[in-house]
Amino acid sequence: MLVDSHCHLDFPDFAEDLDGIVSRARAAGIGRMVTISTRVRRLQNLLAIAERYDDVYCSVGTHPHNADEEDGISPDELIALTQHPKIVALGEAGLDYFYDNGSPEAQARGFRAHIAAARATGLPLVIHTREADEDCGRILEEETAKGSFRAVLHCYTGGRELALKAVSLGLYIGFTGILTFKKSEELRALAAELPADRILVETDSPYLAPGKFRGKRNEPAYVVEVAKVLAETRGVSLDEISRQTSENFFRLFSKVKA
Repeated sequence: MLVDSHCHLDFPDFAEDLDGIVSRARAAGIGRMVTISTRVRRLQNLLAIAERYDDVYCSVGTHPHNADEEDGISPDELIALTQHPKIVALGEAGLDYFYDNGSPEAQARGFRAHIAAARATGLPLVIHTREADEDCGRILEEETAKGSFRAVLHCYTGGRELALKAVSLGLYIGFTGILTFKKSEELRALAAELPADRILVETDSPYLAPGKFRGKRNEPAYVVEVAKVLAETRGVSLDEISRQTSENFFRLFSKVKA
């Protein structure tokens, strides 16, 4: 079994084909899917999907691109929302300096609020970080000093230093179809180096289709392609990567039924 630890089934790209998307994922051996929140105020759309399929779960959170729009959402509000049985994580939240969406100040406030909620609930935080390694690493260290929390740096494209710092703090690293791209040699080198018990696979679909499907809409079934390249990169079998990443997933996303 494989798990797609990060997809966006509520995005318009999937609206007309949701049953087909889930069916193809199941046929490909994808045992669980977590559809990730980007706006707290649109949580009901996500919950409707998670409640529709037994093997689909969701998170609650504000993507850094929407940080100004949802500035001021408190840890207490996030904590209350996590009581729903299908909400198994916080986020995605974090820092994105690549695009000029969401002020850095609002992004940082939101990031820290989500960390506080993750610390209080014991649920994992799905962290989005792009072109923000230094600030992300600093916030992770400062917040860990206040008390430990669980998290994954999803769709990892940052530097080696941040990845190793995150792992040293007890966090996980998630890999997407970017791992399969020809120009991702440095990312594959990092994927080969990380501890086996700290790696996850994901699609971030409908974006970032792996090399075999480059240019097409991505979907959870294609996480198999990410797993194949991760296995090759680490010099192990696909079965071993499937077992290890699924074991890691259920350890981190402990609210999901195994």
